[in-house]
Order: sequence, then structure tokens, then C-alpha cells
Amino acid sequence: MKNRLLSLVGFSPLRDNLKTEVLAGLTTFATMSYILALLPAMFAPLASIGFPTDNVFTATVLATIFGTLLMAFLARKPFGQAPGLSLNVFFIETVCLSMGYSWQFALTAVLIEGLLFILLCMSNLRRVIFDMVPPSLKYAIAAGIGFFIAMIGMKNSGLLATGTIFNHINTLTSPSSLLFLLGLVLMGVFFILRFRGGLLLSIIIVTLVGIPLGVTKLPDTLFTLPSTPDPLFCQFSWSDLLTPDLWVCVLTMLFFDIFDSLGTIVGVMATSGNIRKNGRIPHMQRIMLSDAIGTVGGACLGCSTVTTYVESATGVAEGGRTGLTALVVALCFALSLFFAPLFLAIPAVATAPVLVVAGFHLFGSVRHISISRAKEAMPAFLCILLMPITGSITDGIVFGLATYIILSFIEDWTGRIRNPTVTDDTEA
Repeated sequence: MKNRLLSLVGFSPLRDNLKTEVLAGLTTFATMSYILALLPAMFAPLASIGFPTDNVFTATVLATIFGTLLMAFLARKPFGQAPGLSLNVFFIETVCLSMGYSWQFALTAVLIEGLLFILLCMSNLRRVIFDMVPPSLKYAIAAGIGFFIAMIGMKNSGLLATGTIFNHINTLTSPSSLLFLLGLVLMGVFFILRFRGGLLLSIIIVTLVGIPLGVTKLPDTLFTLPSTPDPLFCQFSWSDLLTPDLWVCVLTMLFFDIFDSLGTIVGVMATSGNIRKNGRIPHMQRIMLSDAIGTVGGACLGCSTVTTYVESATGVAEGGRTGLTALVVALCFALSLFFAPLFLAIPAVATAPVLVVAGFHLFGSVRHISISRAKEAMPAFLCILLMPITGSITDGIVFGLATYIILSFIEDWTGRIRNPTVTDDTEA
């Protein structure tokens, strides 16, 4: 019975290790848990237009559980899903605050985008879009995401400060910086010793050491009762269905959702060695479909677009390979509904080193890129460069893909000049 249940999430006792999958899930949750505080805070400005901000926490957790369970049972992959940060910004800042539309209008756009994404996943267009990205660029995406999430880790630690033009290193003597460096050293040691669970153990050690240093704030209470999601449930504005701006928002969300999800999935799968020589990823349709259905479910719960999180790379770095990792993530978020103060006590500086280590694992995919061919190397380089600089996975993919198309055209055109084909008239 137990083996049959585990097989539903793609776990095989002959191939996979139960302890490793559980530790991977705990690690992914630990690095994703910051959204428990961040996402509700992002929606605070919408209180002025009647958005029920008191119910955002419960809606966010439920949407995360729903999307991650889809990854566990439908895709059977070790990915965590939650409302995306960049798409949250578009939802809040652009649609509601700048364009002046209601939050119900924005939720309607999210729902329609998710439904279109489902249709796209079920059709052949999904494969066409995926095959547009050449293998070299797929590996570049992985490396670019590696630098991207490593930079997030450095900024979360407080070690890396943002200047007017360039980033710079803050003082190394502050408690946060020292804890971050301690986490990096511990993870490096555990990595060398091939100790499974090293990432999670490092998070725990840094969190405990942070208590006397004043970095880890102990909660006043460990137990809380979740609010009801009713005020946000299925609050759609169907009267705006024919509004041109609605469809502009829908297409914008769809574009970002597709390429953001594609980039994250390719990057994390490259880490686990699941990209085939022809650039194909096994079960890609199920993975993208989980993402799309998660978006629809999230919209019904009152959240912005649900997408796969780059923090999933931390669980993969810990050895997670199956949907059991995602199932553990979902169960942890379910517990957070009642023990949120405990999970929120983990400081950002404790999880920041994990993101840097995960970035290191993703960086290894550059070995598959042919540096000697400009058509392969230049787009890959620009893709890797732009992701951490712009802070956007989508920008890196689009710019790298556009460069690849242009260079391919130039290579083909110059090849025709050097080796003109023999026409029928010449032959005669």
C-alpha cells in the first residue's frame, strides 16, 4: 500500500531514496517560506481599493499547496509552485494601481490567462514554443538562472548592496554577513563530505546561531488560526470581458508566464541531468499543464499567476528527483497555515546561502555549450548575462532567442554567398 501511494508521485524504491526526497522537500520549503510574509505584504497597497488583505495569507498558502500538489501527482517532479513575484508586481502595480482597474478585473485576467495556457499546453503549440529554444540556449538558461538566484541569495543576506550603477559588498563584520558566510562554509563542508541533508542542517544551525546575535527573532506564539478565503474566492468581473485592456493584460501575463515557467523548468531540469541530447525534457507537457492548472486554481482562490519557483533548484541540489519532494513541500505549507510564526522565524540570512549553492549547481550546465561556435555561444552568453542584470528570466530568454535567430540567419546568408547553389540554367 505504501509503495503504491509513493508510486503516484513517481517514487520508486529501487531508484529513489525516501530520506533524500523528504530532505529535498524540506529544503525547498525552507527557501520558499519567505513568501509567507512577502506576498501578503505586497498586496497591502490594494487595501485602499477594497482588497481584503487580511485573507491574502490563507489564499496564498492554499494556492501554493494546490499548485505544488499538481506538480507532485500530475507532473511527478520536485518543483514547488506559488504566486509569482514578478507577476504579482504586474497585478498590483500595473493593472490595479497604474491602470486603475479593480482587483476583480485583475483576477479575471489571471483566470483567462490560465485557461489559455491550458489550451496551449494541450495543443501542439506548446512543443513548437519549446522547440524554438535551441539546446545550447536551454543550458544557458540554466546557468543564467544559477547566477540569478545566487544574486538573490547574496542580496537577501545583506552582504550584497545595490548601488546606483553596480552592486557592492557591504561590511563583512555585521552579524548578518557573518552568519551568511558561516552558512556558505557549512554547506561547502557538507558538499565535500557528500552529506545528504547538509543544506537543511545548515539552515537550522544558522537560525539557532542567529538567536544570541539578535538576527533570529523568536515568535511570541507558535500557533495561529488561518483566516477564511471566502472574500477572495471566485471574485471575477465578467462585465469587463470585452474590454480591450483586459486582453492586453491577459496576453502580457500569458507571455511572462510561459517564458518564466519555461526558463525555471529548463534550468532546474538541467541540474538533475534530465535534458536529453536533443534538448527535449521528459514529461514537459505535464509540467507545463500543472503550471497552467495551478494558475486557474490560484485565480479562483484570489491570487495572481501561480508559477514554478526557482527555489525548487535547492531541493534538486539536495537530491530531489520525484514528486515526493513536491508533496513534502505542499505538506509543509499546509502546516504553515497553523504554525506560520514558527516558519517565519527563519531569517533570510539562513536560507540565502542555499540559493548561492543552488546557483552553483545550475552554473555547471555551461559545460554543454559549444564556445567555439559564435551562433551558439553569443546568444548563450547574452542570456546568462542579462538574467542577473535585469532580474528577469523572461528578458534573458527573449534576448538570447532573438540573438540566436539573427545569427542563424546571418550564418545561413553568408553560407549561401560562399557556396552558391548551382541553378538549372547554369547546369544547362
